[in-house]
Amino acid sequence: MDYKTIKYTVDGYIGRLIINRPEALNALNSEVLSELNRVLCEIKENKDLRVLIVTGEGRSFVAGADIKEMSTLSPLEGKAFGKKGLQVFRKLESLEIPTIAAVNGFALGGGCELAMSCDFRIASDKALFGQPETGLGILPGFGGTQRLQRLVGQGYAKYLIYTSQNIKADKALEIGLVQEVVPADELEERVTKLAGKVAANAPVAVRLAKEAINVGGQVDIDSAIKIEENLFGLSFATEDQKDGMNAFLNKEKAEFKNK
Repeated sequence: MDYKTIKYTVDGYIGRLIINRPEALNALNSEVLSELNRVLCEIKENKDLRVLIVTGEGRSFVAGADIKEMSTLSPLEGKAFGKKGLQVFRKLESLEIPTIAAVNGFALGGGCELAMSCDFRIASDKALFGQPETGLGILPGFGGTQRLQRLVGQGYAKYLIYTSQNIKADKALEIGLVQEVVPADELEERVTKLAGKVAANAPVAVRLAKEAINVGGQVDIDSAIKIEENLFGLSFATEDQKDGMNAFLNKEKAEFKNK
């Protein structure tokens, strides 16, 4: 498919999705959200893909939702715009394969929310995070009030949202918003290496682990343990399990078939 506001490429088992509006610091407007929705459908259908990297073109990850577009919206239109973003980000979050946000610059508002919809986040030392919406008369509307508190706790979530204060990458690492911070010129290499590590493991097992974490994290511990028990059992029905354990016993490197 051809896209105007995003780039999508596949190299082996690794997909790379780039928000491509550098002239607007990759701000999210309706067109970007529509194209994200389309490409996520394409990604979901690619059964050979094992991991997806999400990043932004130029010096910004995503600087937020497009304020120019939002400034003229009525309450009903605002709700519809928020719903569109929520649905797209939920589709990203719900992909079976792991997703890695490579945060190369500004990750503000909708950009921070996009990063939080990925499984984990690796940040450049030049990255900047924040939810500045209350300074604009609105609140985070693409999942920020919910995902942020789940990642960093209610205290920090309220602190960042109420004050609309931005934080640098080292602070984001301290509070658990990102998992690593690397020099800007090493970000692409580091994220590609991590994606390769994920892709080298048994794909079915990785997908089952993601399901166990995501679903189990929303229920009580007894229900969560039952979810893990069932998914653990399913992993023994795969060729990958047999190949992986045989390779280990024979002191060999497993070559997983995604079966």
